[in-house]
Amino acid sequence: MIPSERLKGIEAFVTTADAGSFTAAADRLNLTASAVGKSVARLEARLRTRLFERSTRRLALTDAGSAYYRTCVRVLAELQEAEAVLAAQRQEPVGRLRVDLPATFGRRVALPLLLQFARRHPQLRPYVSFTDRFVDLAEEGIDVAVRIGGPQQWAPGLGHRHLGAERVIFCASPQYLERRGTPLTADDLAQHDAVAYGRADGEPPAWRIAQGAGPASLRPVDGVMALDSAEAQVDAVAAGFGIAQLATWLAADALRDGRVVEVLPQLATEGLPLYLVWPLSKQLLPKVDAVVEMLGESLRIV
Repeated sequence: MIPSERLKGIEAFVTTADAGSFTAAADRLNLTASAVGKSVARLEARLRTRLFERSTRRLALTDAGSAYYRTCVRVLAELQEAEAVLAAQRQEPVGRLRVDLPATFGRRVALPLLLQFARRHPQLRPYVSFTDRFVDLAEEGIDVAVRIGGPQQWAPGLGHRHLGAERVIFCASPQYLERRGTPLTADDLAQHDAVAYGRADGEPPAWRIAQGAGPASLRPVDGVMALDSAEAQVDAVAAGFGIAQLATWLAADALRDGRVVEVLPQLATEGLPLYLVWPLSKQLLPKVDAVVEMLGESLRIV
């Protein structure tokens, strides 16, 4: 541990170098000129190095003093920054907090966590939006976003945390399997009705098929019922319209109450990655730091 006296000596030295005299430094530090001069003298004695050339007119840094000054300025700046971070962590999250969530995942998984967070911090005013598009955080004033999927490289001004990836499984209703039989291999899927997630203006519906220990590949699905709502997809599967590939978080309730069951467990595979994203310019704000830490721990899925 660095003795406090050493830090006092550094502060007196840097202030004197900036002010150009002990008297001017004393005014800035609210000390006497004698106290500042003695502090610098003790520092020089400890370093066994002359830091200033003294004259009747002013003080000038020696070569050694100039080098030491540059180091001291950097150290003091780092200490000030560290203190600011600690002070921010001690503050209660307050004010407006803009959070953007994927529509279905947000309502089912993230929103209950945010509601608990808001209850613990009553001075916080959450504004939560639900959308499946990738919003521009800076342009729309978003403090924190949860994203399923993401670019290979993030914009320089964004912080991000990878929380894992979805686990994706095949599901069907017991009634459907009783009527059509249970598929045992990936090739059997071609003989079954499919309930896929898809948009009319997007990519054609496809299933992710695991190939042993290798990466999953996309297999186009023909002759399907395609829905652009993940929740509607679960409802259609539970109603017996066919087989769907669903994220475990999405199918959890239907699996628990028996409306759907897992099939082809050997084909369970990793789905899209899950990220937390926030503007780096806001990460030291207590409200942003706190919600990032909370969601970072609670949403981690691997």
